[in-house]
Amino acid sequence: MQYTKLKDINEYVSISINPMKLPNTMFEMYSVPIYETGHPEYLSGNEIGSNKVIVKKNDVLLCKINPRINRVWVVSDESEHQSIASSEWIVIRSNTYNPEFLAWYFRCPKFKKLMISEVTGIGGSLTRAQPKAVAEYPVPVLSIDEQEKIVGVLNKVNSIIGARKRELQKLDELIRARFVDMFGSIHDNKYGYEIQTIQDVCEQIKDGTHQTPTYTEDSLNGFKFLSSKDVTSGKIDWNHLKYIPESLHTELYARIAPKKGDLLLAKNGTTGIAAIVDRDEIFDIYVSLALLRPIEIDSIYLWGAVNSQETKEQFDASLKGIGVPNLHLGEIKKTRIIVPPILKQKEFAAFVAQVDKSKQAHEYSGKLAA
Repeated sequence: MQYTKLKDINEYVSISINPMKLPNTMFEMYSVPIYETGHPEYLSGNEIGSNKVIVKKNDVLLCKINPRINRVWVVSDESEHQSIASSEWIVIRSNTYNPEFLAWYFRCPKFKKLMISEVTGIGGSLTRAQPKAVAEYPVPVLSIDEQEKIVGVLNKVNSIIGARKRELQKLDELIRARFVDMFGSIHDNKYGYEIQTIQDVCEQIKDGTHQTPTYTEDSLNGFKFLSSKDVTSGKIDWNHLKYIPESLHTELYARIAPKKGDLLLAKNGTTGIAAIVDRDEIFDIYVSLALLRPIEIDSIYLWGAVNSQETKEQFDASLKGIGVPNLHLGEIKKTRIIVPPILKQKEFAAFVAQVDKSKQAHEYSGKLAA
């Protein structure tokens, strides 16, 4: 395939604007913090405290901040207001490229790898891709027809994935509803079940290492290392893990040694989400995760209790810290849950297992459709 440089297709010429000089004018603002909503925000000039750049419909925005996150946005021009963007975006405008094609290309692993290869900064949210370097990155040369065919296929696949995710979300909601139906709430305890703390039903509650890990690219000889981002769905995502060298693993594993049936609970980030260790796997965990080892309680039932809405409310009320709130071990230990007889716990676990089968069927059919 033939390639050209990004700078050779980019027709964008930056025009700066100071919204403060137009205090009563409403702007359609594309900022990094609002990106996750999928829509711009609408602010008057007196609400915008720094210079921005003017953008227009079909401009492609490529985020410089922490390019590992890979934020790519196509300006949609949703209103009659002037569209502007923060300086943390690299703006690409091309009359010879479908903007959706460029957006898909910028999201691909090959381009993402390039974006993170020449960053500056000390790490995390302080790293930035350099526009001059990005301008030299390759872009495939394809006709508009070829681009539109690719966009059509990728949009179809993305639509199928989105539909499957919504179906899976409904199944998760079904589990939470079934939990409430079977066990009620600690506030009314209509079934008269015993109420205990998480510490009462766990023989071990520990968090992972507080030491900033040194990672290795050698996945064959390295050891899996999990953090809160790996449990965001309520299941452990084993597909995107980082690895640490054996020297660090030896120390950490001796302290934690996770085993099948344990729960991993996110202490920050997506706080309060728990996942069950569903396999015999050797791995280590970061401080953003707490390990809960159940005793005389069904692991799946405890998973349901920890992920319930009222447990989340208890967690949220006890968060501490400035910036990224953190759930302390002491607060986890004293969180109260309903503890029904073991047969009722097993009944709930069987229901979860049946829903999991439905999830697997949905995921399999989604793969076939894609």
